[in-house]
Amino acid sequence: MAQIEERILDGRLKAGDHLPSERDLAVMLGVSRPSLRESLRVLEALGVVDIRRGGGADGGAVLVGIPGPGFVNLLKLQLALGHFSATDVLDTRVALETWSCSEAAYRSTDTDHGELASILDQMDAPLIEAKEFNRLDTAFHVRIAESTGNALTAHLMGSLRTAINRQMIEAYEGLEDWRKTAEIVRREHREILAAVTERDAQKAARLVSEHIHDFYKIGNVGGTYPPG
Repeated sequence: MAQIEERILDGRLKAGDHLPSERDLAVMLGVSRPSLRESLRVLEALGVVDIRRGGGADGGAVLVGIPGPGFVNLLKLQLALGHFSATDVLDTRVALETWSCSEAAYRSTDTDHGELASILDQMDAPLIEAKEFNRLDTAFHVRIAESTGNALTAHLMGSLRTAINRQMIEAYEGLEDWRKTAEIVRREHREILAAVTERDAQKAARLVSEHIHDFYKIGNVGGTYPPG
């Protein structure tokens, strides 16, 4: 794994490259084939390598060209194990989302605005359940990040929201009247989108920060709400 990683970092291997056959790669790296197979399985789990079954030009191990699920899976487990506190998650969300909303106010397009409005329209469904409401909530925040044009920020946002999905659903379902809270969330989402559409970066950033802090306080997401 270290040798493959070194070749990726120094540019000898790039996204889309086919790795040599198992036999040739084992010889090249000076390792046994069982050791190589184990390393490739780990790299596949991390979303770095796609192992395609069968022979021919389309078979074998290929370095993936798009972000894989490895980061979100690792983050989800680390959050579940308590490696990061609720304060850590809150502060990271605020940092990511205030920047995203501010940049979206400058960079987003009419198409972005239309798709964001469509998500909010779906959240207005009278009989919507908490799980679907949270899925659309996530889609709204990730779509704002995507509208900045920064692929890494969008991936980080999507990964973080996926990782905390269970906590968010539990927060909604633990409320005495989650639909009342949902009404507040809907209104705040509309206000955030309006600020982005009006190109008011400062207002959009302020609104999303208040939105996140308020929900963490009401829903007590991830345990005890952090002080401050």
